[in-house]
Amino acid sequence: MSRIGIFFASSTGNTRRIAKFIKKRFDDETMADALNVNKASAELVAGYSHLIFGTSTLGGGQLPGLSCDCMGGGWEEFLPQLKEVDFSGKTIALFGLGDQDKYPDEFVDALGELYRFVVARGAKVVGAWPADEYDFIASEALVDDTFVGLVLDQENQKNLTDARLDSWLKLIAPEFDLPA
Repeated sequence: MSRIGIFFASSTGNTRRIAKFIKKRFDDETMADALNVNKASAELVAGYSHLIFGTSTLGGGQLPGLSCDCMGGGWEEFLPQLKEVDFSGKTIALFGLGDQDKYPDEFVDALGELYRFVVARGAKVVGAWPADEYDFIASEALVDDTFVGLVLDQENQKNLTDARLDSWLKLIAPEFDLPA
């Protein structure tokens, strides 16, 4: 089994592309294939001590799921399955996608919801990301003026994605015992 599990939920495919891009940087021993949560199980997630979770934010700040027309479901349906998983001793890095121009009042709110869920169950979350290069009004993904994970805006700042991913992977590398 790989050391790191990577799980995501996506409505347009952008989050899936980012998750697969992250996976391509590592061998199979280090990181498992990126897996959509609508094909995952709580037991599979519980088997990893190191995890990367990715999410998009839909509409008025929601997690991907059936209520937002996310085919096959998403985090909205999967989080209830994870309620009994003890995340104590697990290290989790989060990334989220959002549109700061179209949704400035709920920019990457789903990332904040995912963060609160895993922290409430004992997870150590790493990979906080500076918020100063974004232009938005409000976000539930902010803690002490810093995002709880990597934030990507594929609609308005796609040209910054590769550099942000590189920097973030270097940031989380020591916590995941990865080469920097």
